[in-house]
Amino acid sequence: MKVKLQHVAHARSGDKGDTSNIAVYAYESAFYPLLKEQLTADKLKAFYKGAIKGPVTRYEVENLHAMNFVAQGALGGGVSRSLCLDNYGKALSAAILGFEIEVPDSLRSALRGQHLIPNT
Repeated sequence: MKVKLQHVAHARSGDKGDTSNIAVYAYESAFYPLLKEQLTADKLKAFYKGAIKGPVTRYEVENLHAMNFVAQGALGGGVSRSLCLDNYGKALSAAILGFEIEVPDSLRSALRGQHLIPNT
């Protein structure tokens, strides 16, 4: 079944200049292999539909079941150069929670916010 990332993981982020740092943490260790397979650096960049102008590098943190993405050219030049407040690092981590991920039905009971997921 396809679910939004918010049911599988949480995200934190920050920014420095024109670079955003987005960390994604699996709620359960069983979700981590799914995240590694499906949430690639290229897919993360594509999800933002052109807002990230530079390269995206993904770092895997196995013992925390987490991935850290460093997105260069992601903030319209940085806080002091952009008039657009919505694209700073914090907004980018909130947005990625809408990324869709395929999860086997056998893991449905481990999903967060199950009452928000339609039965299929």
